[in-house]
Order: sequence, then structure tokens, then C-alpha cells
Amino acid sequence: MISYQAFKKESLKNPSVREAYQGLAPEFAVVRLIVQKRMQHGLTQAALASKIGTQQSAIARLESGTYNPSLSFLKKVAHAL
Repeated sequence: MISYQAFKKESLKNPSVREAYQGLAPEFAVVRLIVQKRMQHGLTQAALASKIGTQQSAIARLESGTYNPSLSFLKKVAHAL
């Protein structure tokens, strides 16, 4: 079985894969920042969700990068943090 790091290194040799991967960098940077700020404030996903009036699962999806949040949702998260 190949490790994730080896798979990533091999995959990024493909120019189209590398371009797509690099194109996602800003989205992952936002997600990383949200997780860092939530943790700095000592908030669980559930606590952050409660502060903005949503479900914990919505915060989990946001933090996993599998959710395409609205600008309104991101504003609520930013305000809460």
C-alpha cells in the first residue's frame, strides 16, 4: 500500500493535477484559519455552531472542506470568532 505522502508526490507530477491542487489552496487556507481560530477561542464545533445558530454537522462539513458555504455563513463564522 502506498502512503498518502508518496501518492501526493507522485500525483503532483501531473501538471493538470498540480494546477487543480494549487487552485484549491485559498479554500484550504480559509478552512485552516477557521479551525485555528476556533481552537484558540477554546470552542468545540458544537459551541461554534450554537453561537451562529446552526448544527455541529455544518461546522464539521465546513472544516472538512466538503461544504461550499455561502458568504452569509462565512460572515457568521467570522463574527463568532
